[in-house]
Amino acid sequence: MMTRLKVASIQTSPVFGDVSRNIDTALALIPDGLDLAVLPELFASGYQFRDRDELANLAEDLDGPTCTRLRTHASDSGTTIVAGLPERDGDRIFNSSVLVRPDGSTELYRKVHLFWDEKLIFAPGDLGFQVFEACGTTVGMMVCFDWVFPEAARSLALAGAKVICHPSNLVLTYCPDAMTTRCIENRVYALTSNRVGVEERIEGSRLEFTGMSQVCGPLNNILARLDGEETGAAVAEFDLVDTDKRLTPRNDLWDDRRPDQYSL
Repeated sequence: MMTRLKVASIQTSPVFGDVSRNIDTALALIPDGLDLAVLPELFASGYQFRDRDELANLAEDLDGPTCTRLRTHASDSGTTIVAGLPERDGDRIFNSSVLVRPDGSTELYRKVHLFWDEKLIFAPGDLGFQVFEACGTTVGMMVCFDWVFPEAARSLALAGAKVICHPSNLVLTYCPDAMTTRCIENRVYALTSNRVGVEERIEGSRLEFTGMSQVCGPLNNILARLDGEETGAAVAEFDLVDTDKRLTPRNDLWDDRRPDQYSL
């Protein structure tokens, strides 16, 4: 396992429905020489679907054009890539995230906590919170609104994740600061990759995406953060030794838990 990683959270401004162009633009923002890069939620399709039929027209399986392009880029660059897409599985469509390694192998997460009108068109995730070996460490995935549920990050940390990849299309401004708390309470690193811009494809439902893509760590440290308007890459390097769960000579984050005293 590696002890030091170079990573980036990529911030984009996609054009709804222009999948090929959005992929080109996003991949061009990934710097060379990274171990891991995270792209936003639904980074190639855009976010605000008017109805399920429109979603179905843009949904793909894991052999579709989006994953195919991600695999090619991962292979050519040597960078593991995490990215969000509308994933088709038979008659169901999930708001999913994939992890693509340079050897082409691919892992899948389906968003557990659906936000707002997502509940009308997406199926709720059914794969739980799994942890995968990738880029020399252990990686878990969440998508956007999962951040507000402490159980999501805690489940990944308890399963052994040292890095949480968090593709997002955030419209609530306080997620970036909340993710620093998720990192502190679980002793993990997190890469939140958000988009910028506006979508108002449904009358009266204007969505302004907040940006602030970042890399944060377990010591209340924001290692890199973009603003709320620019596209680009929040690049950081970190040492995984800081994910040790021993806080003091007498305190271990896991050993000190008292499940018998919690009401969950």
